[in-house]
Amino acid sequence: MTFDPIVLFFLLGILAGVARSDLKIPASIYEALSIYLLLAIGLKGGVELARHPLGTLLVPSLAVIILGAVLPLAAFPVLHRIGRLPRPDAASIAAHYGSVSVVTFAVGASYLSRLGVPYEGYTTVFLALMEAPAILVGVLLARGAGGGPWGELLREVVLGKSVFLLLSGLLVGWIAGPEGIKPMAPFFFDPFKGVLALFLLEMGLVTSARLGDLRRVGPFLLGFAIAMPLAGAAAGTAVGMLLGLSPGGVTLLAVLAASASYIAAPAAMRLAVPEANPALSIGASLGVTFPFNIFVGIPLYHWAAKSLGA
Repeated sequence: MTFDPIVLFFLLGILAGVARSDLKIPASIYEALSIYLLLAIGLKGGVELARHPLGTLLVPSLAVIILGAVLPLAAFPVLHRIGRLPRPDAASIAAHYGSVSVVTFAVGASYLSRLGVPYEGYTTVFLALMEAPAILVGVLLARGAGGGPWGELLREVVLGKSVFLLLSGLLVGWIAGPEGIKPMAPFFFDPFKGVLALFLLEMGLVTSARLGDLRRVGPFLLGFAIAMPLAGAAAGTAVGMLLGLSPGGVTLLAVLAASASYIAAPAAMRLAVPEANPALSIGASLGVTFPFNIFVGIPLYHWAAKSLGA
């Protein structure tokens, strides 16, 4: 495969980190890039949402919410019983792998755009809907080991940056519609790939700093961090085909189901399950699963969607 230049920026970040370069992206700029990406993705989804009657999205939305809740339920017994991880760690990791990665979704959408593959624009709605259910299920699974107050947790999940910005962008894009959003397109849509490239450069730097955590996760968790995305992608592909999505839409739903959160889930789990070791979940999701999906998973999931005649 020929790497998308966007993905090469991620490699550049890893190389800079491993080589101990003094390259750094200031925290304020990183924050601005993440806000831009979340709002832009939400706006695109909202514009597409305005093109469809809300009633037609009811069944697909319910299906992806169920998918987001089932994934951590499937991951937890593997981690807890087979991997023999403590209940808090198993529940926390399961929540990370049931929730989704906005950046992985953005790279998947960029990959399809580069190939000229169309996809349903309302898949961004799926992105917003799958963010929270897995986190709530993860807290329920960890309840045997204690958890934070539900009010604070719900506030963290619903009003956390990722979900809030995605939902806000969806709402604005939906209300404005395709015509109303045109004046904002030169700012939010045209520079999107360039901003994503800069964000992936920072993700490469962060990933290189997490490589040391991989020594602590052990061979079982390393295997899980590759096997779970493949299982999630298979489930996402099946659901997408049942919903009658296009090959591009099936690919993006598979990407969502295969991704692991490293923004919303860590913040929520730190609040609700403070005894869980964040090095295990973040080391696996960001150090293994994210690069696997970027370099291997996304092309593989697209190939599967085409081969199965989605």
